[in-house]
Amino acid sequence: MPPSPSVEARRRRRAAVFGAPPGLPEAGPQLRAVSGIILDASPHLLVLAAGGTEVRLAMSGDTGVWHGGRGGLAALRPGRPVIVRQKASGVVDRIWVGIGRVAGTILACGRDTVEVDMGPHRGRAHVVIPPHALGRVLVRHPRLEPGYLIDVICVGSPDGPRAVRPGTSQPGYRADDLAAPEPTAPVSGVLHGTATWFGEAGGEAPDGAAYPAVDSEGAAGGCADAPSGCVPFPYLSVGSEISVRNECGGRAATVPVVECGCTAARFCDRCVECDASPRGRIIELTPVAFAGLGGDLDAGCFNASVRVEGPW
Repeated sequence: MPPSPSVEARRRRRAAVFGAPPGLPEAGPQLRAVSGIILDASPHLLVLAAGGTEVRLAMSGDTGVWHGGRGGLAALRPGRPVIVRQKASGVVDRIWVGIGRVAGTILACGRDTVEVDMGPHRGRAHVVIPPHALGRVLVRHPRLEPGYLIDVICVGSPDGPRAVRPGTSQPGYRADDLAAPEPTAPVSGVLHGTATWFGEAGGEAPDGAAYPAVDSEGAAGGCADAPSGCVPFPYLSVGSEISVRNECGGRAATVPVVECGCTAARFCDRCVECDASPRGRIIELTPVAFAGLGGDLDAGCFNASVRVEGPW
């Protein structure tokens, strides 16, 4: 969803007083993205049920459709959940049909299945890795063994999520063997690293972000056993606002923290969507927020900067 007028006003006032952050060009606006259920589709019009209302979106011959890979109009069947991103003109740019993501610690492996612990907020997932996707997954996740981390982009099916491709590369360490930052490491007001997304098309999570360092004290909303991650984070609480900038696309937005991102804290990896990001997942966005910032859900990540002290 686009930023609220109050958030945009604060961003403009801050820029007028302080200017843009040093060394960064002015960020572009967030694109409109929406999550919904397909009601009808034609070559030029997509009709969704979204947020209790009917939404009609114009399409063109350039509109891209993903359904486990490159898709077409046939994938836009009524009843399927989608994430849709529009261009600045309002015409639909990309449609992701039935996309989802499973990231966490491997609990068990079968011949073509993986059981994954996604953390205390998201429970467990039973992921099918079909033969045609197994090779792609193994290239970047060579250790499909209990105790190691996994991150896969999936498409929904009657049997549950089916892996299509890896979301990022698998860290080389076991999930419980992450090296934490030194206690005296300085904490920056602007974090640099990887932004990913969590959830699925049609998911119930409110638009916003999961932050890896939500305070576990009091009613802040954090997890008592959350790892510290490989980046020194300032502590926040659920409901805090943070500003996220896509360094690959130059778009930025202020989003609320809606969940503790304790699973993200276990991934000390890099995004190579545009150059190599510093190590560490510094934010997980909901699919709508990620797509609105110009991220392609099937790519899995973008290089990001996160400001915890106010908007850009």
